[in-house]
Amino acid sequence: MTTQDILSSSTHRLAVGVAVALMALALGGCAGQDKKELTTGSIAKLSKPVQSMNATELAAAAENIGQTYERDPKNREAGLNYANLLRMSGRNEQALAVMQQVAINHPSDREVLGAYGKAQAAAGQLEQALQTIGRAQTPDRPDWKLKSAEGAVLDQLGRSSDARLRYREALDLQPNEPTILSNLGMSYLLTKDLKTAETYLRSAADQPGADSSVRQNLALAVGLQGRFQEAETIARQELTPEQAEANVAYLRSMLSQKGAWTELAKADEGNTN
Repeated sequence: MTTQDILSSSTHRLAVGVAVALMALALGGCAGQDKKELTTGSIAKLSKPVQSMNATELAAAAENIGQTYERDPKNREAGLNYANLLRMSGRNEQALAVMQQVAINHPSDREVLGAYGKAQAAAGQLEQALQTIGRAQTPDRPDWKLKSAEGAVLDQLGRSSDARLRYREALDLQPNEPTILSNLGMSYLLTKDLKTAETYLRSAADQPGADSSVRQNLALAVGLQGRFQEAETIARQELTPEQAEANVAYLRSMLSQKGAWTELAKADEGNTN
């Protein structure tokens, strides 16, 4: 990870948190998109929608689907679902191991390669993730999700210009997609341009289908500019009390690094991008 090349040492810890938020959104760690795409069917029935599960419920679901996968390691859907649940539970190394095996069994499957690249990125193998996601992409059938995921990896590598090009290519394929707009906003946040970040994040939050992770990123951008009450109000929107408290606790932990957000705000005053 090379966010140190983008941010000064006093803002590095904050940048890591921002980068984690961006990667989680782009790669399915907490965004609703990948959660909704879990194939349950005959593999394993879930007791409730994945996007509303807490950590305990996610762990139980991972255990359940994991047993199905262990009985049949060549089961593509079980492997994809199990790896997704592991990633959402923060078990990135285990998710990577599962996806590595799935990719061995399905070496030319585009969806599997994309999921494998996401697992590599979540586990910190950024250069390898770029290569894998690149193999999953095809010029004649470009996939906006893969382009957005590639952008998130490039942002982690400090290649913000390349990352934003990928996000804009993704938007050409899927206009006004909230996850892409949010990733683009977080990209600007990583380079201290808080006002531009807020503009894209507000646009993302206004789109139909925007989930709580998009609003959480907007809350972070607003809070980093010193508007704490507004940030907390955004962070609590459309969530259960338990989810709202978790979001606010995360927001407060990020904003507690006062020296970091003050420096970001000062840097943003002279930023005209």
